[in-house]
Amino acid sequence: MREDVFNKTITLQDAVRLSGPVAFNIMLKPAGSLCNLDCSYCYYLDKSAIYGGREPRMTEEMLETVVREYIQANDVEDVSFNWHGGEPLILGLDFYRKALEFQRRYAGGKKVHNTIQTNGTLITREWARFLAENDFLTGISIDGPRDIHDKFRKDKGGAPTFDKVIRGLHMLQDAGAQFNTMSTVNSASEGRGLETYQILKSLGSRYMQFMPVVEHVKYPLRGDGKPDKRARPHIVSPYEENALLAPWSVGSVAFGKFLCDIFDYWVRNDVGRCFVITFDAALANWCGVQCGTCVFSQTCGGNSVIEHNGDLYPCDHFVYPGMKLGNICESSIREMMASSAQVKFGIDKRNSLPRKCRGCKYLFACSGECPKHRFNKTDSGETGLNALCDGYYMFFNHVAPYMDYMKGLLEKQLPPALVMPWARG
Repeated sequence: MREDVFNKTITLQDAVRLSGPVAFNIMLKPAGSLCNLDCSYCYYLDKSAIYGGREPRMTEEMLETVVREYIQANDVEDVSFNWHGGEPLILGLDFYRKALEFQRRYAGGKKVHNTIQTNGTLITREWARFLAENDFLTGISIDGPRDIHDKFRKDKGGAPTFDKVIRGLHMLQDAGAQFNTMSTVNSASEGRGLETYQILKSLGSRYMQFMPVVEHVKYPLRGDGKPDKRARPHIVSPYEENALLAPWSVGSVAFGKFLCDIFDYWVRNDVGRCFVITFDAALANWCGVQCGTCVFSQTCGGNSVIEHNGDLYPCDHFVYPGMKLGNICESSIREMMASSAQVKFGIDKRNSLPRKCRGCKYLFACSGECPKHRFNKTDSGETGLNALCDGYYMFFNHVAPYMDYMKGLLEKQLPPALVMPWARG
């Protein structure tokens, strides 16, 4: 058999990116996996095991080091700090006041931006004012209608959280803070795409992200050595021995239908008014421009994670001991982001695609989606097929005529919103 050299290639686009000005994003987890909620599907709660099960918090000294190094490592004029968790608000306002102080000290003429992703339950009026006054873009995690949200997003005592999230969201609105929403699409979401979209829209969200949940778990063993499915399972890599598909995972076709149902309403009513990351990325890829999200880009590796102690990992979804790139107390962020391990991680996203993907007519739009979902096999037995392949193919096939039309509008320097009367007709 002729050697498959596809997985050993580097493209001109790769070469330009690697030789150009250094630019990357880092997701900062100053409280690690520490959180006040106990969401069933959270892939990050179990990361505490890496650090001995402790409740980590970034020290002021580490915060200063991270801020200084991250700003200095980027050659571009705009640098974004993406505060994440766990639950980042747990650290309190003084931590972020200090972060802003360090940002001002080390900005060096660069423009610094801040985003923060929160479950929303800890937002107070003081928090809302702080976020508004300091131009933080706040991401609120909310899964849609009350029953969908409360199915898997409960607090440590097992109580529902929907009302607390809505209260926090209203405080942000009252303070004039910018916000968007991130919603997981899980087994409870199936068949309810349009309903979910409309409830988010009614709450004032105009920028929405829908993130499919496909996880693997291992249950603690009972005395007889069999899995205890009544206990809370640990989320693990799909390649771990005896790993099972998590019961809250969304089905592939169900996920495709979820997106299609939202798109059918959006393309007739809300283009240019509401923005869905998946739709925006699809249109960008249709037009041959950078889509702005690693999930649908050819390669990844430009969105890494710094843990509370300065450990650097290649991606939020690949925080495993064997994947650690190093620690900023021992190597600079710039060195680690330019390391052969990080470069290989990014390029492998494209180069590890199975032949089925390489021959797909929607590869330009999908790019195999996120590597964390590539654990299925093709009909020919190749590994690396995305578990959501059927759903994504359904979606891209469904939206293709509308994407073609919007691409044509943009080529004529007309707004994509003009697709709406055409779509309604």
